[in-house]
Parts: sequence; structure tokens; C-alpha cells
Amino acid sequence: MDMQAKTGCGDDVGLKGELARILRGDPALLAQWCGQAGIGQWGTSTERFTEELARCAARRFRGEKPNVEELNAYVGALRLEDLGLACACADGVAEAWEHFVGIYRGYLRACAAVMLRRSATAPEAEELADSLFAELYGLSAEKRGSLLRYFHGRSSLKTWLRAVLAQRHVDRIRAGRKFEELQDQDGGGGGKRRVVPTAALQVAADPHRAKYVQRFTNALRTALANLDARDVERLRMYYAEQKKLAEIGRALGEHESSVSRHLEKVRRDLRRAVEEILRGGAEAVNGDGRSGGMSEAEIALCFEYGAEDAPIDLDKLFLRGVARKVEFDEKKIREPRGGT
Repeated sequence: MDMQAKTGCGDDVGLKGELARILRGDPALLAQWCGQAGIGQWGTSTERFTEELARCAARRFRGEKPNVEELNAYVGALRLEDLGLACACADGVAEAWEHFVGIYRGYLRACAAVMLRRSATAPEAEELADSLFAELYGLSAEKRGSLLRYFHGRSSLKTWLRAVLAQRHVDRIRAGRKFEELQDQDGGGGGKRRVVPTAALQVAADPHRAKYVQRFTNALRTALANLDARDVERLRMYYAEQKKLAEIGRALGEHESSVSRHLEKVRRDLRRAVEEILRGGAEAVNGDGRSGGMSEAEIALCFEYGAEDAPIDLDKLFLRGVARKVEFDEKKIREPRGGT
């Protein structure tokens, strides 16, 4: 067991080193990513951020050997600005921490208030939110370093922080209710004990979870319906059919790098569209009236719960609401360039 652990650790180090080497192979693109991350304002060097990018990519490609196109597509889709801030905070940069606290303390308190069904200024909400900062700063009893080292940039920092806060809330409930006394129905003196299921704790943590998942699914469906048919086809092949970039390129008559750039752009556009729909409210899908706009904390909840619960059948989702558009342009989508 120890030998396997040591071998796995060595493999991770080797993979990170190889990925960092590949990233350094395109200085112009690396400089562009560093600029997007804003590392200069925190005094983070290009080499340090390259190591951070390699660490995140190694997490994604563990046990695989990505080519340059796949690696660049992955890194290009990361939340680089959030990752740059998290990296600086994990390294203990004071200016980064001041910026982080100024942005996220109020947000986390608002999230805690939603979980606890209290106002954002309630002592319970403030205590739950503020208790997370010790772990983020690396002052927890376990002394494992900053919790921000577990942030990999695939989601926004807001969404990730909200997920961590929700887990801490569930942990508290679990600690307080690990065992419940269940009295016999006849009121007898005997009692039974049972472990409270995790699912029950999650429901207790946020009774509105199902509503947020449904709002997210409806918004995603609406945003997909407004996409160009070719973009829908790229998403469908990549996510629903799990095709590689090269396979998508052959099907659409595009170069692999073009597929990667298009996917990165449509992902950004799709997320912005979903956020706008949730923020502004939208006509209900079943025609039962208009749903109200959501706060930033609630939008983060929608994305988090939508990703965790994964109730979405991608095949059905890509067909519902966009099937007519895809069918209309099917010949254009499928036909390779040059007519061959």
C-alpha cells in the first residue's frame, strides 16, 4: 500500500513536470494566460504560475498523456483570474488576501444566510462564513496548508467557495446529529439509534436545492436553444458523445485547434447566457408564469447543485428545444468542407 502511494506520488510529480515543459513551449500563449490571470499585481512570477497551471492540469489528466492541443484547450478554459488570485493567497501574499477578503467575505456570509435561512447579518451566518477563512488561510488544526491549494480553476472561485462552505455546514450537522434517538412508536423505554444519512443532511442544509437545480436546468435549456446550430453540434459531440477534439474536427471539417477555440468560446458564452437568464428571470418553460431574478449567491448555488446532482440527460437536453434547429442545419453541419 505504501509502495503504491509512493509510486502514485512520483507519477504525479513526473506528470506535472512534463505538463510544465509543454506549457513553456509556447511563451506567447503562456504570457497571454499570465496576463489574463493578472499575476503581475500580486508579484507572482511566470514560472510560479506555470507550476500552478501544471498542477491543475495534472489533476485533470492523471493517468493520461494529453497532447499540446488538449492541454492548451484545458488551460484556456480555466478561470485564470480566479486561479491567479487563489495562487497568490495560497502563497501568503498580503495584498491578495486583502483583495480576497474584500470580495468574498460578504458573499460567503450571504451564502451562509441562504443555507441557514437567516439574514446575512445574523451571528450564525457570520460565524459559519468566517470560520472558513482560517482553513483558507492555512490555520486549521490539521495544518495542511491553505485550503485554496485544492482549487483547480475549473469552476469560478465563487462556486468553489460556496461548495466548500456547504460541505462545512453539512459536516457540522453530521457532527451534531451523528446519532438520533428514535423512540418506539408506543412510547416504550427502549430506543434505537441510526446514522443520519448524508442525503438527509444535505436536504436539511438547503431545502431549496431541487428548486435551484430545476432553475439551472431550465436556464441551460433556454441558452442552448439560442445557440448557433454548429455550436450545439460541437457541444453535443464533446459532452454527450464524449468524442475527442480530433474526432469532432473530422466530423465538422475543422482543424483540431479550431474545435478547441470554438468550444472554449461557446462555453464562456453559454455560461454568461445562463447567468443572465438566472439573474434577470425568465418565462417559465411550462407557461405557468415568470420566474424572478436570482442573487449572485443563488446563481452560484444553481451552478453548484446542477454540477453535483447531475440530473441532466445530455442527449435529451441537446435534443429538447434545439432539435428543430439542428435538424434544419444537419446537412451543413455534417458535410465536410470541400464536398469530400
